[in-house]
Amino acid sequence: MARVISVYLPHWPTDRRRRQAGCTAPSAELPLIIVGRVGNRRLVTAADSAALALGLQIGMPVSKAQALVPDLQVEAADPGADTASLERLALWVLERVSPMVAADPPDGLVIDSTGADHLHGGEAEMLDGLLGRLMLSGLDARAAISDSWGAAHALARFAADPIYLADPGAAKTALAPLPLEALRLPPAVAVGLRDLGFVSIGDLLVQPRAPLTRRFGPELGRRLDQALGDMAEPIVPLRPDGLIEVRRAFAEPIAAAETIARYIGKLVGQLCAVLEERGLGARRLDLLCHRVDNRIEAVRVGLAVPQRDPKRLTRLLCDKIETIAPGYGIEIMVLSTPVAEPLAPRQAGGGLLEPAVPDLSGLIDILANRVGAQAVYRIAPVASDVPERAVMRIPALATETGAGWPHHWPRPARLLPRPEPIETMALLPDQPPVWIAWRGIRRRVRRADGPERIFGEWWKRDAEMIAVRDYFRIEDEAGARYWIFRAGDGEDAGTGSHRWFLHGIFG
Repeated sequence: MARVISVYLPHWPTDRRRRQAGCTAPSAELPLIIVGRVGNRRLVTAADSAALALGLQIGMPVSKAQALVPDLQVEAADPGADTASLERLALWVLERVSPMVAADPPDGLVIDSTGADHLHGGEAEMLDGLLGRLMLSGLDARAAISDSWGAAHALARFAADPIYLADPGAAKTALAPLPLEALRLPPAVAVGLRDLGFVSIGDLLVQPRAPLTRRFGPELGRRLDQALGDMAEPIVPLRPDGLIEVRRAFAEPIAAAETIARYIGKLVGQLCAVLEERGLGARRLDLLCHRVDNRIEAVRVGLAVPQRDPKRLTRLLCDKIETIAPGYGIEIMVLSTPVAEPLAPRQAGGGLLEPAVPDLSGLIDILANRVGAQAVYRIAPVASDVPERAVMRIPALATETGAGWPHHWPRPARLLPRPEPIETMALLPDQPPVWIAWRGIRRRVRRADGPERIFGEWWKRDAEMIAVRDYFRIEDEAGARYWIFRAGDGEDAGTGSHRWFLHGIFG
């Protein structure tokens, strides 16, 4: 089943102006409005959140807006530049999220994420990561995922906070409470429906279509069918200039898995020849299968390092054939590499004295494309005394940073995702507990070492200015060893809550 993401950028024209000015975060700047002409009238066509909070509205005359808020930044509308910038944003998403991305003017993007969510750890993680990157760039964004473009478009604008994940096959239930405007209807049609007493999409779903079509035309029924997934709404993906791609058109549509695999091998060979001519290697491959019913089946695979080995690339793509639904047949296959990096020829090691260097990239590519790239990583040290901040995830084949782990104090082999509260009894502030109770089990402490005092990072947060933790290594009567700490120094309440936590397990 197809899965479509709609990204809604409610303040896209004003956000674009802010980014051009070099401001990527809300500040105390003047409220900003965008002004355009409708006939002979100058109206507000877009406004930032600060302007809307002051009572300004889209469609308001500019003179009235300036009378209500004298200190306003006023910019002339430039729909062409807004759309061009939106397409550039779509190309940025194309490289990072899915091979099927298109602009949805005037304020959104549409993404066919079918078959691409596994590379991001699932749909929820994919949406969180996408919105996180957009918000870090200073863009206000909301997103929803559903089975159709129409449903995702409606949910992103009227239900997402800031994301909404509709269950597969549940578009009708998710759309029912939304207002009529969510169907992308002309304003006159929405007004006419409200005059008849219709308030939500659910009111329309239980009505016969024929009377509504006679009164409002075929547009209403078409939008309903698109939202419910009963009518196809193809996404025409953007293709960047200079994209390396090869294609194959078939006189007769193909559908058998063996035939698809055979032509994948041929396309990969052609693509690798082009990459070799340009001295490049693929970091990402997109296979687009155009079906006879005007639908596109997309497959994306990622690579840990640049590659142009035909056998390896063919195997990775063929592993995804089971995710391709050929329908009544595939008439065109397009293979492209949206992300390519320089790859110089290398001399194969053949000397008897040269140590063999294992190549793990093939294994990593297989695992990352089967279980998700987020599940294959390495741990690297970070310069921080706070234990949960002292490690970070890096790509499996990332270059060594040269940083090492501290050796002056032992650290547990297993650090809990977050410290878990425990019950204890300690005699003095600097003494370890006599016993601890963790997850309902009481353990008597036989040996202990500590305390190791760790101070808060005052340069990151004011709350850590005087915060401290006292860590102890303890061993219970069964020989199990734990890493526990007290929040605070045991005397001054300002240094911490004085509660005890278990943070790690040795061995």
